[in-house]
Amino acid sequence: MAEITAGMVKELRERTDAPMMDCKKALSEADGDMTRAEEILRVRFGNKASKAAGRVAAEGTVGIYISADGKTGALVEVNSETDFCAKNEDFLSFVNELAGVIAASNATDVEAVSALAMRGATVEETRAQLVGKIGENITIRRFVRPTAQGKLASYVHGSKIGVILDLVGGDDALAKDLAMHIAAAKPKSLDASGIDASLIEAERRVAIEKAKEAGKPEAMLEKIADGTVQKFLKEVTLLSQIFVKDDKMSIEQLLKSKGASVASFTMYTVGEGIEKAVVDYAAEVAAAAKV
Repeated sequence: MAEITAGMVKELRERTDAPMMDCKKALSEADGDMTRAEEILRVRFGNKASKAAGRVAAEGTVGIYISADGKTGALVEVNSETDFCAKNEDFLSFVNELAGVIAASNATDVEAVSALAMRGATVEETRAQLVGKIGENITIRRFVRPTAQGKLASYVHGSKIGVILDLVGGDDALAKDLAMHIAAAKPKSLDASGIDASLIEAERRVAIEKAKEAGKPEAMLEKIADGTVQKFLKEVTLLSQIFVKDDKMSIEQLLKSKGASVASFTMYTVGEGIEKAVVDYAAEVAAAAKV
């Protein structure tokens, strides 16, 4: 029998997107013949899984799990190629169950999540089987697994925006209002300390250049830049934002009135930052017509 190396297993995994152990078994069954092993896996998982891993997955959904006591939870984004797949019951079941698996674990990255137990197999094996069944590339993109100082709350908007929030004090109504506010207003951080310095510097540079173009005196440039930065921070930090349900009150004022505070929050927007391929179907039809 031919020796089955890790490199062979990796190559077959990349070709088929099948689970590692299934790749190893297929190679053993095919006596090391890569083509035959690929055929075995295609019989087992279907042709759909063979090339799915190379396709862009920019659609998908978010899954959220919060324990009964509100102390532990998880928010996960799982991507698919199409919105049609994102509404598939098997896909949604996988995402929601995965959130619970993550919450119960100590995983710190996607690689660790992939090795967790799920449905009598690993998360990775379960994902690969789902790829074979649905026929689309499915990827676990990112997750958070917060442990609450107070109590966790969540909000999902249309399956595309997910928020998980750690509220200290207050009540369920306040927690829901805050989670919905975050989904609507999309703050980048709790306060100014959480904003990347590069973003602040970029705002400052733009403000100075605009002021120069407008003919403002050199002595005023720094003051103008400071004002622009402060306006930017007010718009993108949760505590400084105006509450979406009361334009006379900031989130900081709302929390103070309720004797509460936000320890942390995370918001995911599905596909954010993923470059999607733009397909010109009209051009494709025109090109086909010329053949």
